Amino acid sequence: MSDWKWWGEAFVVGIGATALMDLWSWTLRRIGIATLDYAMLGRWCKHWLNGTWFHASIQKSPPTRFEKPIGWALHYLTGIAFATLWLTLTRWPPSGTSALLFGAITVLVPWLVLQPALGAGIASSRTARPWMIRAVGLLTHVVFGAGMWMVLWVCSMVSMAGSGRV
Repeated sequence: MSDWKWWGEAFVVGIGATALMDLWSWTLRRIGIATLDYAMLGRWCKHWLNGTWFHASIQKSPPTRFEKPIGWALHYLTGIAFATLWLTLTRWPPSGTSALLFGAITVLVPWLVLQPALGAGIASSRTARPWMIRAVGLLTHVVFGAGMWMVLWVCSMVSMAGSGRV
C-alpha cells in the first residue's frame, strides 16, 4: 500500500469511527444519559493559551470565543490520531478484536488527562456518579474501536471492488 493511500485510509478510519462514536453519544443523550459537551474541550484548549491547564470546574471557567468548533475539531483530530496509532501498531491485516481492545484502551486518555484537567478528577472521581461516567466512557470508546474496524472493512471492500477482486 502506498504511503498516501495508507494516510488516506487512516484519515477516513479516524473520521468514520469518530462519527459512529458521535452517533452513539447522540443516542445516549436522547435517552437522558449525559455525554461530553465538546465546547468544554474547546474551552479547555483555548485556556492553554493563557497557561491554564487544570481547572477546578471547566463549566465555571470563562467561556472562550469559538470554543464549540475548536472542541469538535479537536475531537475529530483525536479520532484521526487514535486511528493512525492503531493502524501503526496493529498486525496486518488488523482484527476486530484489536480494534475493540484498542478502542477500550483509548478511554485512558480522558480518564487520566482530560477529566482531571477539566476538574472532574481522575476517571471522574470527583463527580456525583463516577462509575456511571466510567461505564459510559468505556462503552463509548469500545464503540469507537468498533467504528475503526467497520470503516476499515468498508475501505477494504471498496479497494477490492476497485481492483476487480470482488
